[in-house]
Amino acid sequence: MKKIIFYLFIATLTISCKNKTIAYNDPIPEYDSLTISSKYVDEDRVINVWTPPTYKQVSDSFPVLYMPDGGIKEDFPHIANTLAKLLEDKKIPPFILVGIENTERGRDLTGFSEAEYDKQFCPVTDGAKNFRAFISEELIPKINRKYRTQNKKGIIGESLGGLFVMETFFTKPKTFDFYIAMDPSLWWNNQYLAKNADSLLAKFPEKEIKLWFTGSSAEDISQVTRSVEKTFQNNPPKRVTWKYSDEPNEKHNTIFRATKEKALIWTLNK
Repeated sequence: MKKIIFYLFIATLTISCKNKTIAYNDPIPEYDSLTISSKYVDEDRVINVWTPPTYKQVSDSFPVLYMPDGGIKEDFPHIANTLAKLLEDKKIPPFILVGIENTERGRDLTGFSEAEYDKQFCPVTDGAKNFRAFISEELIPKINRKYRTQNKKGIIGESLGGLFVMETFFTKPKTFDFYIAMDPSLWWNNQYLAKNADSLLAKFPEKEIKLWFTGSSAEDISQVTRSVEKTFQNNPPKRVTWKYSDEPNEKHNTIFRATKEKALIWTLNK
């Protein structure tokens, strides 16, 4: 039994480092697509943009939700449809969704790791700083020029995408106003972010920030997300509104769809 669990764990790690190609047959909503030639990641990146139904009917500006794994064959249709449903049910205010299509997932979403253990799953890594610079220095300004946007913006991701969300929260908190991380791979680099959470939070800016994160039944992840929760409980960061959702009945591959509505409702509302 232990061998089976181990091999399932290995498979999960390996898949998480590759581009997401799981097909859920989500209806593809009406959306815009643009390509940005980036000097930070040294390649062209395809960007998908969903605007709320009222965007063309009013002259208002809207807050923006950014997401890695934002390709049409990834999670972009899923989250766009979820936002549309929640908006129709009047459970959230209108948001623009910006999805970033993957090229080399393990590279873009991971930072440096000195753990040999990590390298066997994600051999090409440490691209998070460049990917983050692409988002903050090239993508966000482009979206602000092309669309009517507010200053308020956030990011959502799962697994390695969740790791990127949490690393951005801890190391570059000014980048976004709110953060959503589903089952973040906080085992990365010998649990560096969790082990250094106190010192990282001590450097936080005087900025209102919201964080929602969750952990599934995956033991390698849940033990670390709970550790971060304890850090927040014992040393609450000033001006950070946070919520941890423990989901022991969900698996790593089910938690995103199981929790996305309550995550979005809690985070996107004032």
